[in-house]
Amino acid sequence: MSDRQQKILLVDDEATFRRRLEKAFARRGLTVFGAGDYDTAIAIIHGEKPDLAVIDLRMPGRSGLELVAAARRIHPDLAMVVLTGYGSIATATVAIRLGAVAYLPKPADADEILLAFRGQPAPELEVDQETDGDESGSKKTKTTKAKFPAPSLARAEWEHINRVLADCDGNISQAAQRLGLHRRTLQRKLQKMPPRR
Repeated sequence: MSDRQQKILLVDDEATFRRRLEKAFARRGLTVFGAGDYDTAIAIIHGEKPDLAVIDLRMPGRSGLELVAAARRIHPDLAMVVLTGYGSIATATVAIRLGAVAYLPKPADADEILLAFRGQPAPELEVDQETDGDESGSKKTKTTKAKFPAPSLARAEWEHINRVLADCDGNISQAAQRLGLHRRTLQRKLQKMPPRR
């Protein structure tokens, strides 16, 4: 690789989280571009041709999955990591199939994201839980791996709709036909913010 600085694009509508990551990546020597939505991200991909992109799955308007699919068409060499606040194997599978190199739960820090770009798994979140003490009266600590809660039905529906839409390259009419919905019904569903859980 040449001596030029790598360019990284951060796409997240949560401005505070995005700015924190922007500063962290800049401290690590990367040239950073930030975007809060699909259209801004697409313009940066066209204009700057970043080397790396960190894409939030949940954004107002077009989803992170749609952005991954479009970015792959525009800039096939772009390495992408998808971030989400919701653990979902189904969505992870779609993100990888569309071209992401990894899928991480939020909040992920800069080092975890860089490890994901290098193909190394991020460290699992560990939670310390106090247990009853032993005979001496001292408390013991047990470490367990954190698990994501199962998504709600509303959340699963939203993810399924976005999966089908990504399969149809963002074509709403085609996705509506596959889902057995009227086009306007699908548009109304897509305009709503995704369920938090």
